Amino acid sequence: MFLTITSCSDKIDGASDESYKESLEKLKSNLNDDEKAKFNDALKKIAFSDINSFSDLKNLEGIVEGAKVKLDGMTYVDVINEGDRMQKIIDDKNKEQAKLEVKELYAKMRSSQNDSIKLSSFKVEKSRFYKRKSGVYVISYEPVIDLIVLNNTNQAISRAYFTGTIKSPERTVPWLVKEFNYKIAGGLEPGEKDNWKLAPNSYSDWGSVDSPKDAIFTVTVTKLDGVDGEELFSIDFDEDDKERLNELINDYPEFIE
Repeated sequence: MFLTITSCSDKIDGASDESYKESLEKLKSNLNDDEKAKFNDALKKIAFSDINSFSDLKNLEGIVEGAKVKLDGMTYVDVINEGDRMQKIIDDKNKEQAKLEVKELYAKMRSSQNDSIKLSSFKVEKSRFYKRKSGVYVISYEPVIDLIVLNNTNQAISRAYFTGTIKSPERTVPWLVKEFNYKIAGGLEPGEKDNWKLAPNSYSDWGSVDSPKDAIFTVTVTKLDGVDGEELFSIDFDEDDKERLNELINDYPEFIE
């Protein structure tokens, strides 16, 4: 109790570098380990409270001088209280930022859900992946994505985006999950059907994947562009977005919608 009372009466002297250092050491000498840890944490918060960008950290001399001015005359209790005040400001800012991010993620999720319904009108009636033998003297095998698609939306489509998955029925892990897209020459009008044989780069993942004959190729439509190349519908709420939303509402359950 005597040590704590003594530390509370000691003050930081910011008049000079020497007095600043000596007064800090004297004050800390009367603190136990837990108090020192709490005190040092509060010192950092106060010293770096005016740092707004990474470039500000380069001015170390300015940070030290600013800390001396802010801490001059403060006791242990003053430093702890100011550190708590700084932490509340940080917590409030983080909470406000989290609130905005959660709102944006929920809006993105709802938009993707609505677009998913509209994207279902653009049907992939057939999907097949295989490798075609090529060459005479030097034999190679080129990957081919064979699709039959039907545009049942009410708009002409100029480009379609997909996620392709190659997976064996008895295996939980796919051989390949890969995004691809196709710019449709002349577009695909409402009600039109077409058969596309796409040739991915042989040096891409499509060319290197070595899946067995029992593997099944499934294709999901993720985005459609209209006549002028503008995005019509899109599923852009991905696993990273889902994980981030779960993290935020776990920390701030009051933001759950």
